[in-house]
Amino acid sequence: MSLQIIKVLEYWAEGEITNFIKVWALVVASLSYCFFAAKHLPPGLSRFLALLPVLLLNLILPLTLHTMHLGGSSAFFLAWLANFKLLLFAFGKGPLSDPSVSLPRFAALACLPIKSAGCVPILVADEKLVSLKKTDKSSESKTVRRKGSGGEVPIESQAASKTSKQGLKSMWNYVTKGLLICLFLKLYDYTDMIHPKLTWVLYSLHIYFGLEIILAIFGGLAKALVGIELEPQFDEPYLSASLQEFWGRRWNIMVTRILRPTVYEPVLYFSTLIIGRKWAPLPAVMGSFLVSALMHELIFFYLGRRKPSGEITLFFMLHGVCLAIEVAIKKAINGRWRLPKLMAAPLTVGFVMVTAFWLFFPEFLRCDSLPRAINEYAAIASFVKDVTEALTFGSLNNVTVV
Repeated sequence: MSLQIIKVLEYWAEGEITNFIKVWALVVASLSYCFFAAKHLPPGLSRFLALLPVLLLNLILPLTLHTMHLGGSSAFFLAWLANFKLLLFAFGKGPLSDPSVSLPRFAALACLPIKSAGCVPILVADEKLVSLKKTDKSSESKTVRRKGSGGEVPIESQAASKTSKQGLKSMWNYVTKGLLICLFLKLYDYTDMIHPKLTWVLYSLHIYFGLEIILAIFGGLAKALVGIELEPQFDEPYLSASLQEFWGRRWNIMVTRILRPTVYEPVLYFSTLIIGRKWAPLPAVMGSFLVSALMHELIFFYLGRRKPSGEITLFFMLHGVCLAIEVAIKKAINGRWRLPKLMAAPLTVGFVMVTAFWLFFPEFLRCDSLPRAINEYAAIASFVKDVTEALTFGSLNNVTVV
């Protein structure tokens, strides 16, 4: 039986899986170098120059992978998460700068959607960042007094607690979403009978469920190996009642957390010096969306190896402008009026979906993402089938011998 399994694994380990193993072996080696180099270099320019080759390597390594799932996830983890966290680390900031972090935890924190224990940043309505410690579960809400604010800001602590403490959801949650993806794959066979807009709705749900499952798998593995909590990635984005809530607290929360210290806060600081604290969040929001747009263009280049069309950048800049207008309106009315959530949520989600259909999905489909993803699912099914047959064949041989 073991011989049959070895043959199956050798067959499936050729090509992309071999490249994937090599890529992540290099990643572990390069992060080990960063870990030990930082012991001898103070934060600043010297440490940044020492880490620069690793930053460049993380941009090159995804080019050796070509599949949607292994290549796309590796590109996100390396070119975006790892590089942004290493940039913070170079200047003594971010989760990697904790001197008590061991090498395995350092490597996991650097490139996976996980976090070390600590405060949970919550973005409240007036763009202030508040750190919340563990709160009493029985409390409905908390108020936090900000220095110089002249008042108190209510924060929905139940939602915040849910976002901060929710790492891995229940297994049934992921099983259900996996089954829905299987249903979508079957429905794709009948796209000629389905309205194109409904097909795109299926694509959006497929992307959302797929991202959540992939990130949960990597985060769950890291938690099992080094005991680090999974970073919450999504918090029911379809319930968002504003663009600020959608992008700031519900959609791809890991990206929000990494953009805040690397882009938002530096731009906010310099904008405050120029235009004052009240309106400084607006250019900070636009800067964050611009960087996010460029990083998404890079990820799509890794996926399709196509020249960027600019539609992805336009999508994120449009949302950046709309979110900045939303923030400006909130500041102007100062809480005197608010659109009911029953109206605000459908409008918000509808706006995101319509603009995604217009600008985001066309680029996604030009990467041949759907047929490639279906082929990869078929390859996984074939692998499971081969392993099952090898195990069954070996068991039958054992029975015959007895």
